[in-house]
Amino acid sequence: MRTAGLRADERPSAMPMGRAGWGGVALDRPGYNARVLRNNAADAERALWKALRGRQIEGFRFRRQMPIAGYIADFACPDAGLVIELDGGQHFENVEYDEKRTGLLAAAGYRVVRYWNHDVMHRFDEVVADVCRQLRTATPSQPPPFAARKGEE
Repeated sequence: MRTAGLRADERPSAMPMGRAGWGGVALDRPGYNARVLRNNAADAERALWKALRGRQIEGFRFRRQMPIAGYIADFACPDAGLVIELDGGQHFENVEYDEKRTGLLAAAGYRVVRYWNHDVMHRFDEVVADVCRQLRTATPSQPPPFAARKGEE
């Protein structure tokens, strides 16, 4: 793991020992954990991020590995209240955990949409089209945030 460029309190040796989340991911330092997850992204996450970043979809800004309600969402669009989760094979075994997590994210004001990693890699255009549909249904009466900026018509 790379530690260069991290403050002393962000390095693994300075990680506080405390409660641990599912899979051994400590939830005491969500910002640190989000950075680690971004740096170790799965192929499906990297592929979808290329389409989501830079307001490329409907003008909405997405954040990658965003801490929300004690969990780290794969992708989140705060303006639309949308969280996108990419699931691999381990999610077959953790249905209860995913349901609890979805409930807590919903309580924080987010709607959760899940896609399988396999679908992102093999049906990419369909996944992106569905994300567009989700964004349109999330905020039907509001213009995309990018278009609403001052001086941009």
